[in-house]
Amino acid sequence: MAERFMQTVLTPSVQAAQQLYFGRPAVVTDAPERDPLTGEERVFIEARDSFYMATISEHGWPYVQHRGGASGFLHVLSPTRLAFADYKGNRQMLSTGNLAANDRVALFLMDYPRRERLKILGYARVEDARQHPELVAQLAEPEARGIVERLFFIEVLSFDWNCPKYITPRFTAAEVEVAVAPLKQRIAELEAQLKARH
Repeated sequence: MAERFMQTVLTPSVQAAQQLYFGRPAVVTDAPERDPLTGEERVFIEARDSFYMATISEHGWPYVQHRGGASGFLHVLSPTRLAFADYKGNRQMLSTGNLAANDRVALFLMDYPRRERLKILGYARVEDARQHPELVAQLAEPEARGIVERLFFIEVLSFDWNCPKYITPRFTAAEVEVAVAPLKQRIAELEAQLKARH
């Protein structure tokens, strides 16, 4: 567990709830200024084809948005920096507007088949893609570059892995196809054997 994450989220209210329900609060002191991502987090992040991103509005309301793309669309630029290209959407601009007022962001990344999840806290900034064509070329696949409107850069404060408890395994169509490929091959072999006997 990254200590900066816990020291950040263990507010007095959280500790009071822990005291009430468990008899003692968790206390983390002397955490480093940041917890850089390790190779394990890099591999996990670069394998994801989606994540959820939370921002906070000027009125204090949280807002969670889904982001998706090809595996690796969320780039690990360094152990403390992430980036992704933001595509044309519904024109609400909620995350972008929220980040203009409060740069804090939380990412929630899931691997449903393996029942793993990674939470990341950080500070985000948004750049207009029209002003940075060289970054669009770096962060977006060639076929998607024409629909990139913004670029998100996230300075990672810390991260935390959650336990797999209560994560229901879910599989993409591609993952199901890989899993059933041997069965399809075996069925084809058996059908060929039956046909040869007749």
